[in-house]
Amino acid sequence: MSESLIKKIVFSHGGEFSVVVHDLLEEPVDCIVNAANGMLAHGGGVAAAIARAAGERLIEDGNRIVREEGKVPTGGAVVTTAGNLSFKGVIHAVGPRMGQGDEERKLIQALESSFLRAHEKGWSSLSFPGISSGIFAVPHEICARAYIYAVTEFYERYPGSTLKNIRLCLFEGPLLEKVKEELSL
Repeated sequence: MSESLIKKIVFSHGGEFSVVVHDLLEEPVDCIVNAANGMLAHGGGVAAAIARAAGERLIEDGNRIVREEGKVPTGGAVVTTAGNLSFKGVIHAVGPRMGQGDEERKLIQALESSFLRAHEKGWSSLSFPGISSGIFAVPHEICARAYIYAVTEFYERYPGSTLKNIRLCLFEGPLLEKVKEELSL
């Protein structure tokens, strides 16, 4: 699948945020973010696609984390190997499910946790999918607002971060339209 750049924002300190239509597994980045659940059980959607492509090492690494540290809380993020994928790692972010309450804040927290994990690893680029917008059923307008806010807030808090390139990787559809609206495109 060829990449389609929808919008690129360059922040004053040099950080970049891009919205792209692309296959997450083909993103030209150091790491990707998985839309995970707290048990790191990769049952469907993007999580299942990542697990299938990455193979057993990613699954075993996630199982070890849950066994040793417990369930990943909503708003949290952990790093595993990328297994068979070409990335330096996969960050598993646990976004909120609709009905948990305070979904926007929890989604922002999950994204910021992901960005911090990449920053801590010294990675320079990251791509994330439409976290919480699928089976977790958070309304697209809330997701779009949270995605943009989380990136902006991260770059304001960590202007010297090694994480210089954050990409939101989506498919064509209603979520992308809400992101475009939020960006006033």
